Amino acid sequence: MEVARGAVAGVAGAMAMSVVRSLTTRVGLVERTPPEAIGSEAVPGLLRSVPPRARPAALELAHWAYGGLGGIAFTAIPGRVRRLPGAGPVYGLASWLLYDGVVAPALGLSHARRPRPAERAALLADHLLYGTIVGRVTGGGAASPSP
Repeated sequence: MEVARGAVAGVAGAMAMSVVRSLTTRVGLVERTPPEAIGSEAVPGLLRSVPPRARPAALELAHWAYGGLGGIAFTAIPGRVRRLPGAGPVYGLASWLLYDGVVAPALGLSHARRPRPAERAALLADHLLYGTIVGRVTGGGAASPSP
């Protein structure tokens, strides 16, 4: 049950990130979301079999699935640590640091090679939101269901 809760929390967190990203791209804070950058720069061959009209939806679904896996991974953290009030946001921060400092540069994504403080702040904020949702739903923080 805990793993399922983690998966649902991770998908819900990724969906919330998508809402934030929709706003931050529309106002110009984020040029291209990480799933879009990965899809077009790192693994474009995976999308060749997807009709161009459906590619944004495929990338979104992949992001939600990845978020679900992240939620499952959060449940592997010992409960006593996971239940600390800041555990979820710290997890979100760690996931952003991993993406921004390791994954994006390793994949050679163009946004990893240029200064972009507003974009980085926007992506940090949506990762903190993700972590907060995952933490709350899976047992971290005061508003969480007790195991």
